[in-house]
Amino acid sequence: MAKDEIQYSDLSGTYEAALKKSREIEADIKVNPKKYRVLTGDRPTGQLHIGHYFGSLQNRVRLQNLGVPVMILVADYQVLTDHDAYDQISQNTKQLVIDYLAAGIKPGKDVVIFPHSYVPEENQLMLPFLTLVSNSELARNPTVKDEIQKAKDSGGFKQGVNEGMYTYPVHQACDILFCKANIVPVGKDQLPHLEISRTIARRFNNKYGQGKEIFPEPYALLAKTPLIKGLDGQAKMSKSLNNCIFLHNTEDETAALVKKAKTDSDRHITYDPENRPEVANLLQLISLCTDEAPEAIAERLGDGGGGALKAELTKAINEKLRPLRAERSKLEANPDYIRQVLLDGVKQAREIAQATLEEVRASMNMMI
Repeated sequence: MAKDEIQYSDLSGTYEAALKKSREIEADIKVNPKKYRVLTGDRPTGQLHIGHYFGSLQNRVRLQNLGVPVMILVADYQVLTDHDAYDQISQNTKQLVIDYLAAGIKPGKDVVIFPHSYVPEENQLMLPFLTLVSNSELARNPTVKDEIQKAKDSGGFKQGVNEGMYTYPVHQACDILFCKANIVPVGKDQLPHLEISRTIARRFNNKYGQGKEIFPEPYALLAKTPLIKGLDGQAKMSKSLNNCIFLHNTEDETAALVKKAKTDSDRHITYDPENRPEVANLLQLISLCTDEAPEAIAERLGDGGGGALKAELTKAINEKLRPLRAERSKLEANPDYIRQVLLDGVKQAREIAQATLEEVRASMNMMI
């Protein structure tokens, strides 16, 4: 393997190193929040659910409140790689913003929400970045392989896998590097994508930097929240698997969804993830809402059975999300404000991207 080839083979070792660095960054953020810039975001493929809330939204609010500059990307172009729902992108984008704001995100000088399709200077980085990676490196990316298989399993790619899927991680590098983000909140499964961004930054600096760091190599801020499974207790909570509770669901809708959740035949409630995964999953969801240990919840419910467990989960989710849902209702009644949040974010993102593109042109001797 070449010295600077993208390292995919030893993912366990990569994870251990990433976890160690993530812990160091977490400690430093509390002391030097302005030393960092976060890039995070979502694809507008549909509305957000409680897995997103506990897995990412709460962490974004935490970082924002610590004073860390946060760029929140609506990755609308990337919907085109493996989804046919292009006719819903605009509406889904606005719903994402509503969920962000209702969860406590406060756009302003240090918190920017923007769709990358409106930032041409960012997307213009794609061409030079593509020259810094090989076809074989992109084809070997385990995250890309996994996403392709998921799309095929759900009936996608009937005309064959498009090139946008293979270049997805390079476009993600554009998202991260245009604003010179140096930390990216991700899970273990996203580390291969981030490694491509790190490699592109390093190769660009080595080739064009002339001793100057044009792009920082971004590090992972690894999620502390455990994998959030859906109401089936088996797979990750997902819109496509129809096993989730959306943030926009009413309290009655939430009760109906929880009622269908899987448990087991043992009336005595215990927290045993290995032998009772469905029951353990519902206990974990309650714990995320209340901060009570799942073992303590199980002991309190005792012989109440699945009915008591589901009633407790319904109560916990509805109480946790009641303020968010009230705020959502207000925001949905003000579409002009939502649009202005996006327009303001685009203006800020383009100013950053224009400055970066000028620096890139200068370093590549393309100034006229």
